[in-house]
Amino acid sequence: MTSKPQADPFMLELFRTELETHSRVLEEGLLKAEGEQSPERIEPLMRAAHSIKGAARMVGLNAAVALAHAMEDVLVAAQRGKLALSSGHVDRLLRANDAFAKLAKSGAPGIPAMLAQDTPAMEALAASLAEAPPEPRADAAVPLPIPPAVATPALPSTAEPVAAEDRFVRVFSDTLDRLVGLASECMVHARSVRPLVVGLNKVKRDCARLTATLEDLRAEQGGLGVEQCAGESARLLELLRRHSGEVDNFSARLELLSERLYGEAVASRMRPFSEAVRGFPRMVRDLAKETGKQVRLEIEGDATPVDRDILEKLEAPLTHLLRNSVDHGIEPPARREGLGKPAEGTLLLSARHAAGLLSIRVRDDGAGIGIEALRKKIVAGGHVPEDIACGLTEGELLEFLFLPGFSTAKALTEFSGRGVGLDVVQAMARSVGGIVRVETKDGEGTTFELQLPLTLSVVRSLLVDVHNEAYALPLARVERVLWLPLEDIDVMEDRQYCTVDGEHIGIVSARQVLQTPSADGGSGRVDLVVISDRLNRYALAVDKLLGERDLVVKPLDPRLGKIPNLSASAILEDGTAVLILDVEDLVRSIDNLLARTKPQKLAAVHDVQASSAKRILVVDDSLTVREVERRLLENTGYKVVVAVDGMDGWNTLQSAPFDLLVADVDMPRMDGIELVRRVRSTPRLSRLPVVIVSYKEQEEYRMKGLEAGANHYLSKSSFHDETFLNTVRNLIGEA
Repeated sequence: MTSKPQADPFMLELFRTELETHSRVLEEGLLKAEGEQSPERIEPLMRAAHSIKGAARMVGLNAAVALAHAMEDVLVAAQRGKLALSSGHVDRLLRANDAFAKLAKSGAPGIPAMLAQDTPAMEALAASLAEAPPEPRADAAVPLPIPPAVATPALPSTAEPVAAEDRFVRVFSDTLDRLVGLASECMVHARSVRPLVVGLNKVKRDCARLTATLEDLRAEQGGLGVEQCAGESARLLELLRRHSGEVDNFSARLELLSERLYGEAVASRMRPFSEAVRGFPRMVRDLAKETGKQVRLEIEGDATPVDRDILEKLEAPLTHLLRNSVDHGIEPPARREGLGKPAEGTLLLSARHAAGLLSIRVRDDGAGIGIEALRKKIVAGGHVPEDIACGLTEGELLEFLFLPGFSTAKALTEFSGRGVGLDVVQAMARSVGGIVRVETKDGEGTTFELQLPLTLSVVRSLLVDVHNEAYALPLARVERVLWLPLEDIDVMEDRQYCTVDGEHIGIVSARQVLQTPSADGGSGRVDLVVISDRLNRYALAVDKLLGERDLVVKPLDPRLGKIPNLSASAILEDGTAVLILDVEDLVRSIDNLLARTKPQKLAAVHDVQASSAKRILVVDDSLTVREVERRLLENTGYKVVVAVDGMDGWNTLQSAPFDLLVADVDMPRMDGIELVRRVRSTPRLSRLPVVIVSYKEQEEYRMKGLEAGANHYLSKSSFHDETFLNTVRNLIGEA
C-alpha cells in the first residue's frame, strides 16, 4: 500500500492565505446579497468561489474543490437570474463558507488532517447546495441537512527542523517596500553628488587658468604683490586638486555602494518563477485525465527572477490560460492521431527576461482558436451584427476573447464556459502596466504572451524633451527610436509618415498630443519614438532624446484622479521631477487626435481652425461602428470626434466642449453606463445630451441606460433608417 503524497507546505501556506481572503469576501458579500441580489453584487462572490476552487485544485484538496464548485454553481445561477437567493440559500452558502474559514484559521501543516476529518461534512454541504430549491414561502421552513460540527484537530506543538540553507525570516511587505524606497532614494542622492564633482572640477580648471595668468604676469612685471598672488593661487590650486580627487573618489564609492544597496534591496523583492508554477504540473495532469486527453506540460525558465508583487498576481491568469489550453486547445488523442499529430499534446509554460521585460508564454500545439468559428460566436453572442463582423480583422476578432463574460466553450463544464477567464488575464496585465498578446494558427496551436515589467518599484525608461520639459516613456513600451532628416519624411493624404522596415508609420508631434506650445522652427532633423498598442502604431516626434534612466516610480496623488496620458512620476539625479507617460493612454489619445483634427506638420506647423459646426463625441470600442456613426453624422454636417473606449471618452470630455455624447454599452476600461453616470455627476457636464446606441436591445439594458442618465437608448439597427439622425436633431438641432 503506497502512502498518499504530501502537499507542498509552501503551497499549503499560499492556499491558506488565499482562503482567508476569499472567505472574508464571501461572508461579507453574502450578508449584503441577502438584501440586494444584483449581478454586480453576486459577481465578486462567484469569482471568490471560483478562485477557491482553483486554488484547492492546485494543492489537491478534492473535497474543497467540490464544495467550492457547488457554491459557484448556486452563485452563477443567481447572477444569471435563474435563481433567487432565499434565506435558506444564504444559510447554506454561509455554512459552506464557514468550512473554508475554519480551514483558513488553522495552520498550513494541519490543513490536510483537518480536511480529512471534515470531508463528510463538506460532501453533505455540497449535496445540499446542489439541490438549490426554489424560493420558499415566507412561512415555510427550509430543511437544512447540516452535519454535526467536527472538532478542530490539535496542531502539532513542534515543527520539523528546517535545514540551515533553507532558513528565512518573515518581513512585512510594507517594511520591504519602505526598504526598497529608501534604497532607491539613497541611489538618487548618491548620483546627485556627481554634478557637484563636475562643478568642482570646473572651479579647478578656472583656478588653473588664473594661476597661469598670474605666473605670466609675474614673469613680465615682477613685484612683491604679484609674487604673493601667484604663490597663493598656486597653493589654492594644489589644495583644489587634492580635495577634488578625494571628492571624486568618494562620489564613485558612494555611487557604487548605493547601487549595490539598491540592487540587494530590489533582489529581496524578487522570487524565482518556480514558486508560481509548483501546482501546475499536477493541475494539468488531473485536468487532462478528467477530459480524456494526453497532455505534457513543459516549464522553461523556472529560475527566472520575478518581482514579488507580480508573482502573487500570476496564479489566477496562468491557471486560466493553462485550463483553456487543455480544455479548448489540445485535441483528444484519437483526433490528434487522425490529423497526423502525436497523441500526446504539448503545453509549454515559459518565463524569461527579454528587452527589459518579463515575458511569460503559454503555448499549446492544439487546434488553434479558429478565427471563423470565433467570428460566428461573436455574432451569436450579439456583440456585433454579421455584416460588421465580416469586416473585422483577425486582431480585432481576437480582442473579443478578453471581454468579461465572453467564452468560446460550447458547453458549461467545471473547467470552462462560466465567463471567468481571459478578462482576468488582461486585467492583471494592465494593472501592472503590461500587455497580453495572442497568436493562433488553425491546426497548429495558440500562444498567449504576457509582457510585464521586471519590477514595479523601478522602471527602465527613455527620457525625452518636449517643450523644455522632461518626460519618461517606459522602455518596455518603446519599440524603437529614430533620427531622421526632414527630407526623409513623406506626406500622404495630408499626413506625415516615415517608413520603417517597409511599413508606413504615421508621425505625430508630442507637443500637439501633450497640448504644449508649437515649435518655432526645426533643426533639419527629427527625433522619433515608435510606440504602439495592439491595433495602432505611431512615431512620436519629440524635441530631443535624453537617453535611458532607471527611474524610481512615485505614484501620483490619488486626489488628482486619472490624468490623461500620465501614469506616475519620478525624480532625476539632479532633483528634477519627471512625469512618466502612460503609453496605452497616449496611443489612444493620438488615435483620437487624428480622428478629430489634422496632425501638425513638423517642418511647418499650421494652426487648426476650429469648426463652427456642432460637436459630437462618439465613444465605441468597435472601429467599424465608430466609422459608421462618424460618417452618418459628418455627412449631415456635424463635427465628430471619436473615442475608442469609455476611459478615452472620459478623458476627451475633459479636454474640449461637446454638444452631444453618443456611447456604446460594452467597452473595455469603462463601460457606457459608468461613463454616463460620471457625466451626470459632473456639474460641468451634467446637462450634456447623451444617446446610448447598443446592440443590447433587451429592456433591462435600456432601463439601466436611462436610469444612469441617458436621454435616449437606441439599438444599432437605427443606423438603417432616420431614427438615429432624427434623435440627434431633436436633442441639439441641425448642424
